Amino acid sequence: MALPTYASPLERTWHYTYLVICALVFVFLIAPILIVIPLSFNVEPYFTFTEKMLAFDPAGYSLRWYDTLLTLGHPAPEGPRDSTWWNTAWADATWVKAAKNSLWVGLWATVLSTTLGTIAALGLSRPEMPYRRLIMALLISPMIVPIIIIAVGMSFFYAKACIAPDSAVGAVAGLVLSTKGCLANSYLGVIVAHAVLGIPFVIITVTATLSGFDQSLIRAAHSLGANPRTTFFKVIMPLILPGIISGALFAFGTSFDEVVAVLFIAGPEQQTIPRQMFNGIREAISPAILAVATLLVIFSVALLTVVELLRRRSDRLRGVTGR
Repeated sequence: MALPTYASPLERTWHYTYLVICALVFVFLIAPILIVIPLSFNVEPYFTFTEKMLAFDPAGYSLRWYDTLLTLGHPAPEGPRDSTWWNTAWADATWVKAAKNSLWVGLWATVLSTTLGTIAALGLSRPEMPYRRLIMALLISPMIVPIIIIAVGMSFFYAKACIAPDSAVGAVAGLVLSTKGCLANSYLGVIVAHAVLGIPFVIITVTATLSGFDQSLIRAAHSLGANPRTTFFKVIMPLILPGIISGALFAFGTSFDEVVAVLFIAGPEQQTIPRQMFNGIREAISPAILAVATLLVIFSVALLTVVELLRRRSDRLRGVTGR
């Protein structure tokens, strides 16, 4: 907000002091992220700026740590980079496998959390819904309860949640359950855990979108003979779609970033990017972690940009204008 021309000297002083404080807070929050990005191009295996980097000498910068993301775990990292080399990197490279696991788990966790969260938000938005506040508090509790408590509880529960491998359900679920037929150490267990953590974000965003929804549109659709299914897909969903997509993006980001639940629930085959980064810090510190962090920062900025664009579109659909 611009400072009015009639402001007193004291008001002007406070205005500029306030701007300086905001700038310092912003720098304090963003500085750790900004430092990671140039360090990921360090030619030396250090987590500090070298003399060449500080002097902006091109010899002090390199893409070697980004290349490590493709060669770590590769049986022939120095071989010719033909189609066979790239196929092997796609199948065997440690970081590539972790990225594929993160995308696979994040995709299905997002689908599950978005579906369940949207259904819950639609029910909670109805005024005749009994115990709405209590149900809302229970559904968003994964955002409030420390993740370590949720992870420990899921670990004990998943260890007991098993399906007999010789049963019909066990035969169908054998691809996503562990070798013992349990949710623990399985892709399905990780997906369900991430979906539980992502559902609150979907509920909050969709509920916020439904707060500006005109309920008379539903009554108008019913009066014209539309059934509930047609009403949802033709009337409700197009208007709340920005909120649904925003919630899905938040759920995907939560799944892509989660490490505590993976440490307790996942097995060796379910290595995700955050868990691989945790293992890299604990076992063998490598600046390749900085390269991954830089890519994750770029990915997060892209998600936030999409969310902001969807928020503005949702405001336009609801007739809300802003500067």
